[in-house]
Amino acid sequence: MYFTQQLVYRRTMQRGFRVATPPPKPLLVFDGDCNFCTLWVRRWQQMTGDRVDYLPSQDPVIAARFPEIPPKHFETAVQLIETDGTVCSGAEAVFRTLAWGTDRQWPLRWYAQSKPFANLTEWAYRLVAENRTLFSRLTRWFWGRDPGSPEYFLARWMFLRALGVIYLIAFVSLWIQIGGLIGHNGILPADQYMSAVEQHCDARGIALDRYFFWPTLCWFGASDSCLHLQCATGSMLAGLLIFGIAPAPCLVLLWLLYLSLVTAGRDFLGFQWDNLLLEAGFLSIFLAPRQWLPRRSRAGPPLRIALWLLRLLLFKLMFSSGCVKLASGDPTWRNFTALTFHYQTQPLPTWIGWYAHQLPVWFQKASCAVMFGLELGAPFLIFAPRRLRFLGGAAIAFLQILILLTGNYTFFNWLTLALCLLLMDDHCLMKFVPSRLRGIFAPAAFHPGASKRSGDSASLAVRSNWPKAVTVPFAVLVLSVYLLQISLAAGMRPAWLFPAVMADAWLSPLRTLNGYGLFAVMTTDRREIVVQGSNDGTNWLTYEFKYKPGDANRRPGFVAPHQPRLDWQMWFAALGDSRENPWFVNFCQRLLQGSPQVLALLAKNPFPDRPPRYVRAEFYDYHFTTPAERRNSGAWWKREFIGEYLPPISLRE
Repeated sequence: MYFTQQLVYRRTMQRGFRVATPPPKPLLVFDGDCNFCTLWVRRWQQMTGDRVDYLPSQDPVIAARFPEIPPKHFETAVQLIETDGTVCSGAEAVFRTLAWGTDRQWPLRWYAQSKPFANLTEWAYRLVAENRTLFSRLTRWFWGRDPGSPEYFLARWMFLRALGVIYLIAFVSLWIQIGGLIGHNGILPADQYMSAVEQHCDARGIALDRYFFWPTLCWFGASDSCLHLQCATGSMLAGLLIFGIAPAPCLVLLWLLYLSLVTAGRDFLGFQWDNLLLEAGFLSIFLAPRQWLPRRSRAGPPLRIALWLLRLLLFKLMFSSGCVKLASGDPTWRNFTALTFHYQTQPLPTWIGWYAHQLPVWFQKASCAVMFGLELGAPFLIFAPRRLRFLGGAAIAFLQILILLTGNYTFFNWLTLALCLLLMDDHCLMKFVPSRLRGIFAPAAFHPGASKRSGDSASLAVRSNWPKAVTVPFAVLVLSVYLLQISLAAGMRPAWLFPAVMADAWLSPLRTLNGYGLFAVMTTDRREIVVQGSNDGTNWLTYEFKYKPGDANRRPGFVAPHQPRLDWQMWFAALGDSRENPWFVNFCQRLLQGSPQVLALLAKNPFPDRPPRYVRAEFYDYHFTTPAERRNSGAWWKREFIGEYLPPISLRE
């Protein structure tokens, strides 16, 4: 196929002249005294392997073998001498050289078929050739001293293991809570929910579509043992992924299991990081090597389409987070005062968040401006040259570290940090590997012939790439939906994206292509629900939660990457009233019943012998104490009674 295309190109392009003694393989002649040429020829050598030879024009062999080429031609442009004796130069020579590499034929095709593209690239080549000193300096600034073709074997290896750890945390964290959340005696029983969904589908004649609109394995069993089995299986598969055993099949099953639990978990698994894990996990299926055992030397190179889709996911996540804050019209974001409220009103602050809240207003405003710069500016560096891309990744990582230090956002920040790994290449990441281990993670350990960059070395590795018939249509679908979601986050609704609207709506049950953007509207007051029980309706005792603010003297702690999902839902419940949160009424009923699974989610049960006769919930306004107040009282919080959240309720006798 390649050589057929070459014949077409030769018919459509004009040649300058021929040499009498053509080389046995294509030969690119470049100016060896030009640092810019030397830097980029090194990269092209990696791309083309041994299919193309390279020699500097200063080599005496060149003048002796090819006297037909005037010496001044070598000073102005590279010259490609092909096996039939034809010679081309400039941008055409570059494109023809790169066409000998893997998947690098599209520039030559465009050059042959589009005269404007050909004219533009030749003009750009002349511009660079006439300013080689400047562009050599820019190359070193933006790409480093070795702008070779980047490798991503180590980056993939690290990312997939980080993803495995995050999956393990997610499954284990849910496993220890699942009985109290959605078990048979939990707050929102999954078996009752699935029974209601089944009745709904039967009543409306929904047949096989029910498995798509409610994608969960709980169709085949929603008992407590089935829920625990799903968590246990997910934990085991995450362990296999960490050890590199059957990564692609493991990722498929991990995505399926987590989607199953998210669907059955409803309110308790409807967070943005649950969706982010599903999306990152699904895209990673195409990044993972399709092998069963962790043999690095037989793992094919990462699929670039999958790599870029995961980078685009990071771009969408960060850029959308900045856009929704501005598009919401919230005045605290517009006047940069949002962080004066954020640290004390976020769901589960840390003790560092208490100190951050005490910082002066001017610093909070400056921090807010920096945050907007990082969320709206740093993501665009993902598409920039190598060193700028590293800078963008470092900026995003810096923001995530600040967030996880001041608040508990489960595995959300850790997953974002894992995505930042894919902005690095192996040459950069190798610097963070201890010197005694670098031999294990050297490029040759991941890919046979990687150090030689033989043109046929890819055939020695297991073919890990998915067929283009699958990846290209999938990438087009993902890109169109991403463009829609970013447009919506920015407050735009372009009519020409209507097909993407339909695709996004159709795929929504799978929760695999999602929109993001936390805290679009800043919460300026912190309301807390205090749940109490009583046996006589007069004397009330308080149920203490494990992590959410309650006791004013208890220091805010660190709990992430574990997510106490009941504590988190209590924060959302406080944004409305009990009528808007029917799950909260179910929670109180379980307290009246003395459900051991639900009580295990709490830090303190004031009724250890038998459940109370009555349960109620009161509303309080919480604020961080000032440094002076904490020195005097030792309290981290101060609170003020607001009113009743849920009136006393009891079980019918």
